[in-house]
Amino acid sequence: MQFVIVANDRPGVVELRQQHRPAHLEYLISLGPAVLAAGPFLNEAGEGIGSMLIMQADNLAQVEAMAANDPFALAGVFADVVVRPWRWSIGKPDTLV
Repeated sequence: MQFVIVANDRPGVVELRQQHRPAHLEYLISLGPAVLAAGPFLNEAGEGIGSMLIMQADNLAQVEAMAANDPFALAGVFADVVVRPWRWSIGKPDTLV
């Protein structure tokens, strides 16, 4: 199953986000094929203000745990995080079922 994580940053955490970005990226890489796509939401200045991830997992609880253990979440970067089941309808890679 696929899931989408949408996380919005708290106001004024641009520097905190930058400080924890290397650990965040290492964490996502450590999740291997569970991460299908990931990237930041940007403000007008091109600074990260949130995150969106498309995840592959067996169930919602697995993805919620992955989201909760993200270094950005642990550092208090996010104001809110929403995890939703998602169906990839257009542009789905042939390797996904």
